[in-house]
Amino acid sequence: MILLKRLIDWIDVRVGVREVVEKELTGYLLPRNINTWFSMGSVLLVIFGIQVLSGILLLIYYVPDADKAFKSVTSIMNDVPFGWLIRMCHAVGSNTMVVVLLLHMLSVLFMGSYKRPRELNWLTGFILFTMVQGISLTGYLLPWSQLSFWATTVATNSANAIPVVGPALVEFLRGSKLVGPATLGRFFALHVALIPAGMIALIGAHLFFLKRTGVSTPPFGLQNTTNQWQGDSYHHEDHPGGIPFFPNYAMEDLRSIFIYLACFLAVVFFDPYLFFPKDAFIPANSLVTPAHIKPEWYFLANYQVLKIFPNELIGLTLQGAAMTFLALLPFVDRGKECHPLKRPLFLLCAIGGLLLWIGLTIWGHYS
Repeated sequence: MILLKRLIDWIDVRVGVREVVEKELTGYLLPRNINTWFSMGSVLLVIFGIQVLSGILLLIYYVPDADKAFKSVTSIMNDVPFGWLIRMCHAVGSNTMVVVLLLHMLSVLFMGSYKRPRELNWLTGFILFTMVQGISLTGYLLPWSQLSFWATTVATNSANAIPVVGPALVEFLRGSKLVGPATLGRFFALHVALIPAGMIALIGAHLFFLKRTGVSTPPFGLQNTTNQWQGDSYHHEDHPGGIPFFPNYAMEDLRSIFIYLACFLAVVFFDPYLFFPKDAFIPANSLVTPAHIKPEWYFLANYQVLKIFPNELIGLTLQGAAMTFLALLPFVDRGKECHPLKRPLFLLCAIGGLLLWIGLTIWGHYS
């Protein structure tokens, strides 16, 4: 202990580490009524770290070549020591990341944490949500199985409905007229380099905005549940009399992280093929079209919307309008009230939209 104290003293003299700890950890106060939902951001950081680490390990053995990709994935699963574990962690993690991200966004919506001055927090988070969908879509093709090949064919073909630029956009996404080796190369570059780099930059921006605006106060258990921000000048939302981030809320974060890890590892060890239909274990064959190819569960609602309308352009327009409205929600909802029960119109629309998405997902699964 004496040696450790001397080391800390030596570092503190040079960089002022105790001042940083006081300012950012023990002295950083959070609202007293803060709840577990605020831990979802920390859980997402852990998930992203696991995805990056497992992805790097998979890159050691994965071969991004149309003739070798499926064989390399099979070799990872069967020949590489603990390769099956790394791949399962990466595949299951991509799905659980979407689940936790949806929960995080829903908590922000229902607690009104997107209201000003936190528009930039919401926008960066929303862009991260679309990038998670993009990195999931691009990673879906990499095993080069029947499922991934034809699901990517269906997904990219939907852009063909866009007037004028549709065919050119499809060819740009695929790198050729049809899904093939060029598509695999493009999706590989997007999945392992471009999108992760963008996500890291946006995560940094998201945390910067969170730090600068301060943690929002949950509206539950308060007499005054309106947004207290006023004026056009910058100020940080302080919480005098609140609880320290460390160790008080850090323990809450750790509890949420361990609960997530328990659920995550339960799937990995007891039902690892939950997200793997049988076509995921058949090598891609451009000459054999499977009877029923569907996208991952988080794209099923989008998939079903396109099937409902005879014209795919209508379906794409509706989805684009819905996503645009959601992205611009902080600029549309300018009301000061944050408590969901005191916002009946919002509550009706939010629950209705959520039930519609769940209904379309179930419909798309069984259709």
